[in-house]
Amino acid sequence: MDDAVIPGAALRVDLPARGLEGPLSHAQTALADVAHRFAHGVMRPAAAQLDRLAPDAVIAAGSPYWTVLQQFAAFGIDALTLHELPPEEGAELQSILFEELGWGDAGLAVSFGAGMLPSVVALLLNRPEFAQRWRGKGLGAWGITEPDHGTDMLDYDGALSAAGGVSRRPNCVAAADGGELVIRGQKSAWVSNGPVATHCILFCGYEEGGAVRGGCVLMVPLDAPGVSRGKPLDKLGQRALPQGEIYFDDVRVARDCLVAGPDDYARAVYLTLAHANAGMGAAFVGVARAAYEHAFAYVHERRQGGAPLIRHQNVRYACSTCFARSRRRARSIAVRCATTRCTRAVPRCRAPSPARSRRRRPRSKSPARRCRSSAAPGWRASFRWRSCCAMRAPR
Repeated sequence: MDDAVIPGAALRVDLPARGLEGPLSHAQTALADVAHRFAHGVMRPAAAQLDRLAPDAVIAAGSPYWTVLQQFAAFGIDALTLHELPPEEGAELQSILFEELGWGDAGLAVSFGAGMLPSVVALLLNRPEFAQRWRGKGLGAWGITEPDHGTDMLDYDGALSAAGGVSRRPNCVAAADGGELVIRGQKSAWVSNGPVATHCILFCGYEEGGAVRGGCVLMVPLDAPGVSRGKPLDKLGQRALPQGEIYFDDVRVARDCLVAGPDDYARAVYLTLAHANAGMGAAFVGVARAAYEHAFAYVHERRQGGAPLIRHQNVRYACSTCFARSRRRARSIAVRCATTRCTRAVPRCRAPSPARSRRRRPRSKSPARRCRSSAAPGWRASFRWRSCCAMRAPR
């Protein structure tokens, strides 16, 4: 809009995608620029088309979904590429990449991440031969969610179960049979890439001597005899992400496909969650950034009360809060999670005990007094003080 409409608008600074953060390295800048152009020019137009298609049409031959996958593969950025970098550098590049992908479209970003996850888990558990075997040869999936248990397979020892809860037999179990493992059961309709994946990192129960003892992790080719798929799930959101059941009817795989047995299952769960959660956090920082940009553009276009919405102080306050949360605080947490994951042998993923949760301090009755006593230094305390006084001023 015309700068003359808003007094002082000429002083407004258009910030780069990284907001107020310091400059990136040459490699980080190059990756961010390439990923942003891909998200803007390829992902967003394709996602708009895919959102209007039926689930079967999304994965049909000739669908924009396959074009996007091919163009993303042309980047040459995969689990092995990131793994070969120094740990912290790889974690930071992963955060930058998935933030831009999430800015483009959340569903496609999750599809890309789930496609890389089997190789990531194999590398985390020191089985690089699996990552090499599937490099550039297909799309992966993470088989974890079950119809009767959700993601309880991740709670390997029942520590997070409800009081008095009773664990039931897993819906998917692998049993030893000589030199092979026989997989029976199913994974639920929430398996990302389930209808289209070529291979799967499968988290399931491990049966020995007729009894299930713990869990295991298997690398399973999904063209093996006995594997079948359900219909793609029809969803309200993330419609560009194909999800659906995977069924295992006496599927036989070599024992060599065992990536982690019952004794190493807890470590596999923690490592996988730490990596996947950091990637999801970065992707949805991108989603939050996109939402902020839409809102920021809207409040400069929409007029109410004879002036653009941005002229109203409460709207400016809401925009600044959204900026701080989406482009600074959330990104900082996501990057810290990614880098911390790389510096610990087994990251801690357990939820805190309710008894140890931090108690809230009693709120002061006066927002102004509460802001004066705030420990926030400098401009933050001043900003909060002015905002509270302005919001409490009589109309």
